[in-house]
Amino acid sequence: MPRLAIRTAAHLAACLLVLGGVAHAQTPHSGNPILPGWYADPEAHVFDGQYWIYPTYSAPYNEQTFMDVFSSPDLVTWTKHSHALDTANVKWAHRAVWAPSVIEKDGWYYIFFGANDIQNDTQAGGIGIARSRNPGGPFVDYLGKPLIDKFHNGAQPIDPYVFKDYDGAYYITYGGWKHCNIAKLKDDFTGFVPFADGTTFKEITPDGYVEGSFMLLKDHKYYFMWSEGGWGGPNYAVAYAIGTSPIGPFKRIGKILQQDSTVATGAGHHSVLYSPASHKYYIVYHRRPLGEHDPNHRVVSIDELHFDTNGLIEPVKITFEGVAADPLRGGSK
Repeated sequence: MPRLAIRTAAHLAACLLVLGGVAHAQTPHSGNPILPGWYADPEAHVFDGQYWIYPTYSAPYNEQTFMDVFSSPDLVTWTKHSHALDTANVKWAHRAVWAPSVIEKDGWYYIFFGANDIQNDTQAGGIGIARSRNPGGPFVDYLGKPLIDKFHNGAQPIDPYVFKDYDGAYYITYGGWKHCNIAKLKDDFTGFVPFADGTTFKEITPDGYVEGSFMLLKDHKYYFMWSEGGWGGPNYAVAYAIGTSPIGPFKRIGKILQQDSTVATGAGHHSVLYSPASHKYYIVYHRRPLGEHDPNHRVVSIDELHFDTNGLIEPVKITFEGVAADPLRGGSK
């Protein structure tokens, strides 16, 4: 697949600072945005000793028929893996694909994604799965049909997030139109395991939820996160709640990411990245540069995520600088 190495202007400018004739090494920073071009809905991971970002190609729906993927050894220099997912390899997807979620299992990389933007149960599309032996693709359709192709509990089948629970079980959260469901996946991802009460899709919609669910497991707590507000406007934001199980109940805490009128607007649809090298947490998200009003003009950015002594997430300060280089070592998974 075509690959392009990318260095941000902020990184190049920060490599060396010369004061009074004495060279002082300065830690390179990622700068924001970290990826060139219009991208959104980023999900970040560590696979095969590299950082990976899986974003939506941000364009009108009929042009948004592929996904590029990006990898980096240090969060500063990024390599583009073009068309890692393409609707040419997913025959039932004929319109936009977006908001991917990726998980590694048994040597395969599975990418879950929304496709076709269906508006009712009679239209073809929903949430699909493709897989590859390489985290950079190419990904090929796994099921030959959508995994979820109907509205359950009022949730449009978009914006999946897949995670492995503490006990080894796999779950998917998803949903648009202000409804969020969770379902327990079969071990081979071909379908679902009903919950104890006989339901398959359990609604866990918190106050303020719009779309973009994400579940962070930390210190035996479940940090359930989501986006609220309109994705095309300046007031897009991320909020979260905390629960003690993957199905809740969840107690809303509040917003942690939103616009800064001096930096960018429309900050939302995020993921959380943990570095096994530095043990830092990062929030990877999209935002709209100042002066841009086209809804699709979104860029991927990264800033550090901090927790207070009570385990609550501190509000994120969005920056132009991004984060310092955080090189991975020794092929971390």
